Amino acid sequence: MNTSTNASTAASTAAHAAHIRVNGVGKVFASEGRQVVALQDIDLAIPHGQFVCLLGPSGCGKSTLLNAVAGFSLPSSGRILVDGREVTGPGPERGMVFQEYALFPWMTVEKNIAFGLEIKRRPKAEIDAIVERLLKMLSLSDFRARYPKDLSGGMRQRVAIARVLALDSPIMLMDEPFGALDALTRRNLQDELLRIWSELQKTIIFVTHSIEEAIYLADRIVVMTYRPGTVKRDMLVEIPRLRDPAAPDFNELKRELGHLVMEEQQRHHSDELRMAAVD
Repeated sequence: MNTSTNASTAASTAAHAAHIRVNGVGKVFASEGRQVVALQDIDLAIPHGQFVCLLGPSGCGKSTLLNAVAGFSLPSSGRILVDGREVTGPGPERGMVFQEYALFPWMTVEKNIAFGLEIKRRPKAEIDAIVERLLKMLSLSDFRARYPKDLSGGMRQRVAIARVLALDSPIMLMDEPFGALDALTRRNLQDELLRIWSELQKTIIFVTHSIEEAIYLADRIVVMTYRPGTVKRDMLVEIPRLRDPAAPDFNELKRELGHLVMEEQQRHHSDELRMAAVD
């Protein structure tokens, strides 16, 4: 697989009709009296409807970059634009799905899904119709009157996804949403997400540390370096869907990405040893 050509193709494709642009983005944090460079000179252009996975070891800035796109933590340098408008804070065009579900425990499933629409003072008939559609779409109809404490982790994450979909944000930002789930539930939700993405054509940025998950889901994988987080490799995934994790082309790409991520993991380990020696 010619990854340099692939990366060039990814950049060329993304530059056309970009939905999200990340231009020279850097992020510096103050930590224990010193400056930590979390992100440095990140450049990405993501077109409408593309499914992008950010991949890399812990400490590479995946979630930091996602939070910057969400507007929760603005860059120290550079700019992020959505449809040509600079991101200066959270906005309704960007919906966020967290690993921790972030559901209101005192609300039922249907009330959790309806919450954002009620805040926007949508008509009750419209809210009811949207909630009903999403309950069916995510196989939640039989659980509509349940509370989060009575649901499995997979069901809670379905509710969290439904709540974002209710607001019809064209961009979905997902921070390791399936990371805490068992393997079977995780695969079921991956398939569910692909079905929803195919039907609704959202632009998705999905953070994961799982190489297999990235290959299974993404149109495009952005591999990030260990701190400071930069783009190590930007590639299109050219394996036809539905993808078989046992297939030779899947495993060839898995080995290639594994090598790239392991290099950064080793840098992380070396950095930890160096810091321990200093202390």
